[in-house]
Parts: sequence; structure tokens; C-alpha cells
Amino acid sequence: MQKKFAAIAIATALISGCASVPMESKEASARAKQFNPPSEGHSGLYVYRDSFVGKALKKDIWIDGKCIGESAPDVFFYEEVKGGQPHTISTESEFSPNDLTIQTLAGTNYFINQYIKLGVFVGGAGLERVDEKEGKEDIMKLALAKQGTCSK
Repeated sequence: MQKKFAAIAIATALISGCASVPMESKEASARAKQFNPPSEGHSGLYVYRDSFVGKALKKDIWIDGKCIGESAPDVFFYEEVKGGQPHTISTESEFSPNDLTIQTLAGTNYFINQYIKLGVFVGGAGLERVDEKEGKEDIMKLALAKQGTCSK
């Protein structure tokens, strides 16, 4: 009975509540949603989270070992990186980081969806590259988070 109650409590915590992080201005968010080409020699990375599961969880996001910030539901980050080379996007998960490495081209924007998945003790996170059309549609419903410190 106690195990069943604990499992229900964990599941409820993962799908209820709502974490929040510091946000950029509405103007900055609107500028990022214009999806302009990145600056000369660079690629743009949009990393976002719009999953229903895990609304109470914040998860760190890193690009090439640099902390971008903690994600929360319905937010995105935008970061320019050098084009023409691979870049690793990472997120914390339940037991170890999850990484996604993509080869970028200068002048191109890329869209990475961070999704939350149920775990044994807490929710984990994963990353997947999505196509431009889907990424833009998803981003239009979200708000730009401030880049900042990660929890770890």
C-alpha cells in the first residue's frame, strides 16, 4: 500500500505544479521569434521545452559545456554557435546527462526539443532535433528564458 501511494505521489509531482525561471522581456522574445539568420559564420540553436509531463521540474541545458540555463515548461533559449562544426547540447536526466550532437552549417537555425520523461525517482530529460517547420510552430507558443546559471 505504501509503495502504491509513493508511486502515485511521484507521478502527481511530475505532471502537476509548474516550475518557473527568469524570463526575458516580451520584446526580446518577439525578436527571437522572427527567426532571423544568425550572424556571419554562425549557426543559431533554439532549445525549447513544451512537454506536458514534468511541469514542476527544472532541467539544466548546456551547449558545448557552457551552461545556458534551467528550462521550465513553455520556454525556449536561443544561442549562436560557430557554424560548420559539431556542437553538443546536453541536459540533465535522472542518473546521467543526455547529449545530442549535431553538425551545423553557418547561416542556419536548428531546433532542439527538450522533453521530460518519467523516471524511477524523478523525471529525466531527453533531447531531439526537430525540423524547422515544427520547431518554429512550437517556439511561437513559448517565451524566451533568460540565460543564467545551472543548478549543477
